Amino acid sequence: MPIAHSTYSSPLCLDGGHRQTLYASLVRRVDFAYDCRERLDTPDGDFLDLDWAWAGSSSPSDRVVILTHGLEGSADRGYMRGMARALVRRGWDACALNLRGCSGTPNQQVATYHSGKTDDLARVVDHVLDSGYPSVALIGFSLGGNLTLKYLGERGPDVDARIRGAVALSAPVDLSASADRIDRWTNRHYVQYFLRSLRRKMRVKARQHSDRVSTRHLQKIHTLRGFDEAYTAPLHGFTDAADYYRQASSKPLLSDLAVPTLLLNAADDPFLPPSCYPRKIARDHPPLTLEVPESGGHVGFVSFNDRGEYWSERRTTSFLS
Repeated sequence: MPIAHSTYSSPLCLDGGHRQTLYASLVRRVDFAYDCRERLDTPDGDFLDLDWAWAGSSSPSDRVVILTHGLEGSADRGYMRGMARALVRRGWDACALNLRGCSGTPNQQVATYHSGKTDDLARVVDHVLDSGYPSVALIGFSLGGNLTLKYLGERGPDVDARIRGAVALSAPVDLSASADRIDRWTNRHYVQYFLRSLRRKMRVKARQHSDRVSTRHLQKIHTLRGFDEAYTAPLHGFTDAADYYRQASSKPLLSDLAVPTLLLNAADDPFLPPSCYPRKIARDHPPLTLEVPESGGHVGFVSFNDRGEYWSERRTTSFLS
């Protein structure tokens, strides 16, 4: 069934997309720690930090999931550690990717990460496959969800057969429309949160690469589209923000997905416009399952239980099983 009926209902005290989003981001605490960190070199002289968690203490599992976080996130975010914990409990090893510059150590190159930079994800997937796992799944949150879908869509039927499934949560598959939505006045507190972090990183980049990066007009930027126009696009080889959004969006590639994939986008997500709910594509393309709970916010899907697991974590583990 390409469009799934959702069983999720929000707690009575957390109705509405903003409450879900803020509670999950600011209040949730996850009692879980990764087992080790691995630094993976990249072909351009940079690095990616991977945080690993093992399902067993004596030997690796025969299945692993690769987790990719959202904008200005990291492997330490509650949604990443919560999902890793849920999967480890069910016998999966977990490899949590910190995108460039997101692990606590600035990356070396002027380029960092963006919504369509699938070469870094490909490097991690190849590394994990080379480790000998016979079964691999991909999970991405928000920006990481778009990244995951784009990676799989680019490969289509040529995707490695060991990649058995994928889940994208709160994924902005239409980046241009999503940028317009998040830059609305009602989302100004989210935008300022992201911009504070992005400005800090650009100041570091300006010290590392003074010939390429200037902070002269940084404080005059008040929208994410403005930041992408001034920094993301030119630093990653795009003409402008519109060109970046067009090339990096995963939506045009959803019809090329060849592995079972769940796209889980809440109807009240304050970041997602109508174009991020690709119902027609899901109806026409069986590998893609679209699920649209009435509530859940952006990477929310809060639920209260004795195991501390959110509904999205249980739904994801169920789908991948």
